[in-house]
Amino acid sequence: MASDCAAAHRTSAASSLPPNRHTFFEGQILNLSTTPASYSDQQDDELSASAREAATYLKALGHEGRLLILCHLADGEKSVNELETLLSARQSAVSQQLSRLRLEGIVTPRREGKAIYYSLTDNRCRKMMELIYDLFCKAA
Repeated sequence: MASDCAAAHRTSAASSLPPNRHTFFEGQILNLSTTPASYSDQQDDELSASAREAATYLKALGHEGRLLILCHLADGEKSVNELETLLSARQSAVSQQLSRLRLEGIVTPRREGKAIYYSLTDNRCRKMMELIYDLFCKAA
């Protein structure tokens, strides 16, 4: 029964998408308009898990202040004080956004004396920031 529902959901979802509609998860492109009926429940579960992970990640990026912090960190490690200056923001506001990014594993802190420095945790965020820059910031 559950597999019939999953198959029906895949069929209706695929048929409602425009031709050549693609989605990207885990470094692979899945052509939703040509997803075979034999697409397994395990693959469906893996896709759902990847979609949840992507949604959580994108929610963490979905704030103007956090995006600005990440833009600056894409250039390299910065202290909280440096970020305050670059953003013209109060320490409490910067720390609040850094806390969310740290919670999601997007940035990594490093303490040196009284100063705390932040850097991007992995290259995934750098690639995302490059894409956002290309889509929204480059002069047309």
